[in-house]
Amino acid sequence: MGSLLALLSSVLWGTADYLAGNLSKRFKAIAVTGVSQSFGLLFGVVCILLFADFIEPNLSMDGYFLPGVIAGIAGFIGLVAFYTGLATGRMGVVSPISSLSVVIPLVFALAQGERPSFTQTIGIIVAISGAFMASGPEVRNGLPIKPLMFALIAAIGFGTALTFIAIGSETDSLHTMTAMRVASVSICILLALRFRTVGGFARNNIPLLIFIGVADFLANFLLGVATTKGLVSVAMVFGSLFPVVTILLAYKFLHERLQKVQYVGIAFAIGGVILIAAF
Repeated sequence: MGSLLALLSSVLWGTADYLAGNLSKRFKAIAVTGVSQSFGLLFGVVCILLFADFIEPNLSMDGYFLPGVIAGIAGFIGLVAFYTGLATGRMGVVSPISSLSVVIPLVFALAQGERPSFTQTIGIIVAISGAFMASGPEVRNGLPIKPLMFALIAAIGFGTALTFIAIGSETDSLHTMTAMRVASVSICILLALRFRTVGGFARNNIPLLIFIGVADFLANFLLGVATTKGLVSVAMVFGSLFPVVTILLAYKFLHERLQKVQYVGIAFAIGGVILIAAF
């Protein structure tokens, strides 16, 4: 069940990234992030009011609030660095490095004592390699320093967020995701006040922003639940396959051509999932 939830998380994440990426071609990426995550926060609050008992927040790392806030701040930093890196350099350099964010929660899980079987370990290695290759790594003409630094910051931000999602979800996934959105939306509100704009979106953009915000929230939520249903290491690897979904959607609807290494990467990612799931 945990693996299935993590895979569904990747589908939702990849779809949200695809839609947000398209929208960011017409509007500021930080505005797309801020407004969509505001809808995600609203969705989380409604879910708690309708379907869950409110858990009072505390400042202990054993609760959900502090890990959620840390995850929200780290994820926001990672997202800003990711989009900035894409704007200043080649996607073939920035995207695959950022996809290695899964290494951080994976190391954390192993340090906590998780021990996947030999076959699962091989599957994890194959799946991570597949996600890396599917992103289209491109090292021709060297590695420019500035985009490389942004990619590394993005990887650290995303990896840290994933780690604290797992920590907070030990108490409650829904409250953890909502605390994440409280943190990220608070940052966005401060930025909106500073620059006196919320992005200039038209009314017909709102449904898409709502979908992006809800899909991203559910992706985080499902991954958080998945970490409580089995090995955190396996859940994180399955949840990190979202670049494959984004690439396939771009191929289908934007007719973007894939490099040979991306076809190999997709095959590796699928093969890794099969190895892990089968054993």
